[in-house]
Amino acid sequence: MTLSEEGKIIMDDKALNILNSIFGYNEFRHSQKDIIQQLLQGNDAVVLMPTGGGKSLCYQIPAILRPGVGIIVSPLIALMQDQVSALQQLGVKAAFLNSTLDAATSQEIEQQLISGELDLLYVAPERLMTESFLQRLDRSPLALFAIDEAHCVSQWGHDFRPEYIQLSILHQRYPDIPRIALTATADESTRAEIIQRLNLEQAKMYVSSFDRPNICYRISQNQGNARDALLRFILNEHETDAGIVYCLSRNKVDQTAEWLTRKGLTALPYHAGMPAPVRQQNQHRFLNEDRIIIVATIAFGMGIDKPDVRFVAHLNLPKSIEAYYQETGRAGRDGLPATAWMMYGLQDVIMLKQMMESSNADDKHKRVERHKLDSMLGFSELTHCRRQALLKYFGDHLDEACGNCDSCLTPVETWDATVVAQKALSSVHRTGQRFGVNYLTDVLLGKDNERIKNFGHDKLGVYGIGTELNTKQWRDIFRQLIARNLLTVDMAGHGGLHLTEDCRSVLRGEKELMLRKELKNEKPGRKNRKQTTSLNEANQYLWEALRTCRKELSEKRGVPPYVIFHDATLMEMLERQPQNKEQFSKLSGVGEHKLEAYADEFLKIIKVHIEKESLSISSADTVDETFELFSKGMMIADIAAHRKLKLATIYNHLSEKISQGQVMINDVVELDDNNLKLIQDEFFNLKEEDAGKLKPVYDAFEGAFNYDLLRCVRATLELA
Repeated sequence: MTLSEEGKIIMDDKALNILNSIFGYNEFRHSQKDIIQQLLQGNDAVVLMPTGGGKSLCYQIPAILRPGVGIIVSPLIALMQDQVSALQQLGVKAAFLNSTLDAATSQEIEQQLISGELDLLYVAPERLMTESFLQRLDRSPLALFAIDEAHCVSQWGHDFRPEYIQLSILHQRYPDIPRIALTATADESTRAEIIQRLNLEQAKMYVSSFDRPNICYRISQNQGNARDALLRFILNEHETDAGIVYCLSRNKVDQTAEWLTRKGLTALPYHAGMPAPVRQQNQHRFLNEDRIIIVATIAFGMGIDKPDVRFVAHLNLPKSIEAYYQETGRAGRDGLPATAWMMYGLQDVIMLKQMMESSNADDKHKRVERHKLDSMLGFSELTHCRRQALLKYFGDHLDEACGNCDSCLTPVETWDATVVAQKALSSVHRTGQRFGVNYLTDVLLGKDNERIKNFGHDKLGVYGIGTELNTKQWRDIFRQLIARNLLTVDMAGHGGLHLTEDCRSVLRGEKELMLRKELKNEKPGRKNRKQTTSLNEANQYLWEALRTCRKELSEKRGVPPYVIFHDATLMEMLERQPQNKEQFSKLSGVGEHKLEAYADEFLKIIKVHIEKESLSISSADTVDETFELFSKGMMIADIAAHRKLKLATIYNHLSEKISQGQVMINDVVELDDNNLKLIQDEFFNLKEEDAGKLKPVYDAFEGAFNYDLLRCVRATLELA
């Protein structure tokens, strides 16, 4: 073994130790380990990793291990404050510098920077680029530079920030300090722009899968009832959850938030036109309270580190797939099931194109924006797996359909629309490519109105040839023709439709055109979706008690509840019910600092729960008594009724007897040999830290087998 190899192993061990002891995780994900090693060796990196994939660990661990201070360039105040709060809860020496601090606090932090007392310092690019701050960096020990949200450097992107372009000075001024640029959203052209503008040509690129398998993607067409459909979606699927609703205009944000509030939900508006204190208060409530819905323009979201957002809804079409991916990516950061729901209509396309054409951007920029909008529109009209198409856009690949999008769950019915499309295209051509959808629909339906007569279009061959469809159906047809690039909207001509070169083959009958058949009502398919664990009554009380404990601790510490523990960690507490600190330390997300700070409080809650459960069972309530009744041929449900116990308790008793070899599993549950082997194999294949857990197996089969059955199968393995 060479000296460099030995050093690498030592650094790997140190990195893993920090991951476990500080952050509370047992193993690295994606390419985290390689990225961390790259920085520890003093080299640069460009990282593309999905939201929730663990990007921040890629620079936080090297900043802790390397001598000096890690400088983290962060575009938003909310982002840096959230991350610093979370790091401080872990015992990491982190701070931020931004406009919210008074002069004395800023000076104190700057002195800590110069003296090397910090592990990480978060700073906005505007402050970083000032000569006075750069001079302070000149006098400071530096570990690395991390440029977060690096896609902001792209002038073609949806989050372009001019100050990011200036960050290339870091390479010139500090050539020996490693740099890492990170983003969750970048297509091929944006990646190239990040590398070129930040002088990262020598950096190694790490691209993780863009897939967010826990998010169910669902898109439907606005049939004039978008707001009602949104309300039904929230009430039926996410009534008690936190979520974000995106709208295109500030006015629509205000109206939607007010309407949802009248319907009994807690919905708060957020957009740039609101007074800053009100905006900040609404954001604070969203981060710190449960069951809050934020209704916002795209001004909200980047840097929001709330892991338990269970849905993101769009009431309008985003202007690009990048924007859609980033906005929907704010759901389910904790890895638990979440929904990306969208409803859009033709008017969204027209409005977005009007906004693009009226902007001050040059022609090249506008062409790029048009292409991105066309891609987004095409994505929305897909008839096959959305996840496959989404990943393909970012250069990623998924071999099989995902089974967790609307196209997979409720496959779209298509029909041969060649003749209907020819009629629509002919109406555009015959009327001179000057008119919009509403007028052309009236012509096709043979409407008797003065405007049509004044233009003489009632004399055209296309007049009245479309009576087999109604007005709404024709609007759907025109929308899909625009999405297929057979028609384009001329914004300079007040929304008139123009034929494209691509439409010729359809008009001539050389190409068959299959379009989606619109559903009358949105019917969300959920048969294959992963569902959150259903809790019995006792566990529901424990769940609420754990959440209350977390809430009280967060209020004492002045941080959002998820900074204490994520929902996923609470769910693991619920399942494992640790009895002491050693057992508590094995929970995911529990490092040494959080173990000492919080374990006692949560262990008290769990202890009280277990004692109450024990008291609820009489002294005669023994496994043997259940077994005796079962041996006499009494049915399980009858035993539960006779003993006034829950079914789960009876199954638990019998699972003990299965593990002792006194009962055969087939006497307790109905399960064929094939399914028994499948479930046993799933238990065998669990990761070491998940060994014996029921929830990972329950989730693997997407709830097809209940916990009572799984507990009995697990008992057969204990017998073996």
